[in-house]
Formats: sequence, C-alpha cells, structure tokens
Amino acid sequence: MSLEAWRKRPYHRQWLRDQANDLFSFFQNRSFNPDGGFFDLDVTGRPITTDNPVRGIPGTARMVHCFAIGSLLGRPGSDPIVDHGMQFLWNRHRDSDHGGYFWAVDDNGPSDSRKQGYGHAFVLLAASSARLVGHPLADRMLADVTEILETKFWEEGSGAIAEEFNADWSPIAPYRGQNSNMHLTEALMAAFEATAERHYLDKAERIADLIIRRRAAENGYRVAEHFDDNWQLDKTYRGDQMFRPPGTTPGHWLEWSRLILQLWSLGGERMDWMPAAAEALFAQAVAIGWDETRGGFFYNLDWNDSPDLPLKLWWPAAEGAGAAAFLCDHRPSAFHEQWYRNIWDVIARHFIDDERGGWHEELDEEMRPSHTLFAGKADIYHALQACLIPLYPSTGSLTRALVNELDARVPGMPQHPQ
Repeated sequence: MSLEAWRKRPYHRQWLRDQANDLFSFFQNRSFNPDGGFFDLDVTGRPITTDNPVRGIPGTARMVHCFAIGSLLGRPGSDPIVDHGMQFLWNRHRDSDHGGYFWAVDDNGPSDSRKQGYGHAFVLLAASSARLVGHPLADRMLADVTEILETKFWEEGSGAIAEEFNADWSPIAPYRGQNSNMHLTEALMAAFEATAERHYLDKAERIADLIIRRRAAENGYRVAEHFDDNWQLDKTYRGDQMFRPPGTTPGHWLEWSRLILQLWSLGGERMDWMPAAAEALFAQAVAIGWDETRGGFFYNLDWNDSPDLPLKLWWPAAEGAGAAAFLCDHRPSAFHEQWYRNIWDVIARHFIDDERGGWHEELDEEMRPSHTLFAGKADIYHALQACLIPLYPSTGSLTRALVNELDARVPGMPQHPQ
C-alpha cells in the first residue's frame, strides 16, 4: 500500500475543507445568543437552554478564535461572531473592580467568579487572533490580559502559572496544573505571532521546559496533569472529570506533540530536545492510549497505563490528527503517515455526525454516542483546527499561516508582524 501523504492529495484536502465548512455552518448561527455570548448546543444543534444560560469563558474565547480563522479564510458572517464574542469577553467576563476575567457568567453577572489560568489563556488566544483580523478591542484586551497573566498568575521561579484565585485574587489551593499551562503555551505563541514581542515566546519555552523536558520525560513521556505548588507530581489527585481527570490524559500528550513542534519552529529550531520529545509523546499516546480493539484514544489512564475512564472523546482524536500532520511534516515516516490515516478513519466512521452535523463529543466503550461528561455539541475549536491544520505549513499557528497566505496572494495588502 502506498503511503504517499494524504495531505498532498487534492481529494483529501477538499474533504478536510468540506468538514471545516460543515463545522462553521453548524455553529455559526445556532450558537449566537442575542443576549451576549454563545449558546451551548445539544446533539441536534439547538441551544441546550435559552433561559439565562451560563457562559463559560473558554467557550466564548474559542468562538472568537475559530471565527477569526473563518474571517481570514473569507467566510461571510465571521466578523460579527468575532465582535459578539469580544464584546462579551470585555464587557461581561472582565472584572472591572479587581481585574481579570470571571470563569463563568450569566445574564445577571458572574455565576462563577473564580479567576482561572485556563480561562485567561483562552482570553489571550482570542485577543491574539482578533488582532490579526483587526478587531478594535484586540489591542486593549491583549494588553489587559497580558498584564494580569504577568502580575497575578506567572511564577518566575517555576517558569509557569498558578492555577486559580478567588475574585479578589486571594489564593484558592496550592494546586498547579499542566492543562492551563499547556493552553497558555498555545496562546503565548499566538500572541508572539500577532505582536512579534519575544517575551511571549520566552514564557512558552519555559513552560514547555518544565512540563515536557523535565516532568514528562521523568515519567516516560506520560504528561503528568496534577502537581503541588512546588511542581511535585501528585498521583493521588482526583478533581473535576472534565477539566482535571485523575491519572494521565493521552489527548494532552498528542496536543503537546504538536505544540512542541510549533514552538521549536517559531523559536528558530534552537531547542534540540523538542523534536525528539514530540515524537516520544506521540509514540506513547498511540502505544498505550489507543484502543487496539475498537479504535480511538481512551480519555484518561491510571498510573498503571490502564483506562481509568474508557470513554472516547472527540478532542483527543482531533489533537491526534493535528499532531500527526505536524510530525509528517517535521519527522516524515511511514509510521506517522499511517497513524494520520488511522486517526482520521476513526473520526470519519465514529465521530462525525453526518445526519445532524457537528461531531459527537463523547463515545462509550462500544463507540456509541454517550453523554456522561458532555451534554451535546458545545465546542468547535478542536474539530475545526484538526480539519484545517493539515492544509497549511507546520511552522506556526493556523491564524499566522492564513495571514501569511493572504500577504503572499494580495500584493500591497498591509503586512502583519512577523
């Protein structure tokens, strides 16, 4: 069987574009909440509730990021989505009294007033992406959230951020988590690409050094999730199953595999340890995180490498596709190409809902749609990026690649920072 790269085949590339277009169409109008922010959607694409729904900051910020991508692609209707989300982040999520951004709000104000590192990472991502499409709030939000991250969350001694605070910035618990730092790494790279300010990239490199070069390598490139405030591993931690599942989460190994290669490329390929680490993370994920019988990645594993919660979620599959695409570019091999195909085969067969649109966010052990953790189809971010990442150079973020493509195709177009 020929292992010529699928990503170079016109049909495959068009298939990916079609899937991305279907995702845009599923979320674009259905998600729009006229009272601000966005609805979470059920499996049919209807709002789960229209009666004063809670809007979490990751969902709002991710919609801004994804429809900034839509704007750069030239999708009509994308700019109003970006503006709607940016206005909601600035006017409703932002705490004008104490600074920072509330984790969740409803029509009456903050419904969860905690200040989470995870949420602030996505505000930074949204502001960075919005800057590339020229949104008028982008610079103010970028400066605001950068100051908050630097003065409230960043811990210089460890080279990473703290996890969470109360609304008045009093600490909550001596917990440190890799997930918030991983998404901040993604956002810091986006901010660097949007502004050319090196301090963003420096922080991303420090986080990666802590989480991957040191802590993941110590555990055989299993990315540990939970730590104390000295960044010592806590194998006993059991938190919220959606955001802080116990044990290890193979989907995050895959996500880091791509992010590490992106960081290596943006940093001028200086960090020699990064490509090998990206390969090791991916190899471990497919070796012990993949269900050899039915396909798909287990949600989380215990410290004996056995499934702790054997659900198959959409986002590890999406991140696996993105990681495989990056590896096929930077470390081409039959192994990476075959896994790129394996992952898309499972996505196409089990996760894409051809009947109602969108992707099933959760499958049970028998690969049937289930709703243990996720009630419907609330997220475009992971699936959209999985569809589009393979279509563009593996040298930076999707938004940066799209801007570069526009700059190359349209002579005289205003240039963005490199």
